[in-house]
Amino acid sequence: MPRPREFDEDSVVEAIRQEFWDKGYAATSVDDLLRVSGLGKGSLYGAFGSKHDVFMRVLREYNDANDRMLRERLASVPRGIDLVREFVRGPSSDSTGASARRGCLLANSTAELALSMPDVAAEARRSYDATATVLTEAIERAQREGDVDPGADARQIARAVLAAQLGIVALGRTGMGVDALASVAEAALGRLLPSQER
Repeated sequence: MPRPREFDEDSVVEAIRQEFWDKGYAATSVDDLLRVSGLGKGSLYGAFGSKHDVFMRVLREYNDANDRMLRERLASVPRGIDLVREFVRGPSSDSTGASARRGCLLANSTAELALSMPDVAAEARRSYDATATVLTEAIERAQREGDVDPGADARQIARAVLAAQLGIVALGRTGMGVDALASVAEAALGRLLPSQER
């Protein structure tokens, strides 16, 4: 009979997520994972499998949490357009610029690994499709509420919004200041949602 785990799995996964997020996949060693998790090698492998296995778990859980957050936010915003605006402005919302420089775990991982790891590319497609679906719902709601042209293709706008936000994330990783990022976000919103209220 296997022994019960003697560690808080959620805390360990969070510590491992932060390490991958800070350093990237390639620069994070198994020794780094042991250090931040406080586990021995046998416990780490027994609980999570290989470095790649634990990375994929971290990435999926991160993506699923973001999807839940977006859906919850869509349900709570006064108008659908509010979610779209928040989404595009998000990378410039931290006045210190620290989160912009850190970027998004999914975007960072996709840039680093999608060409060499098909499962990372597939997970990125799954997550970005889910995000585009929520954005489509927000835009369709905005169309019903009179904030977006009702004749526009909501799915196409949603994908363009996603692409714009990912571009802003990438610019933030270069160290671009939050004021400049905010200006880019407003320009993107003005182009993608021309009927929005100013």
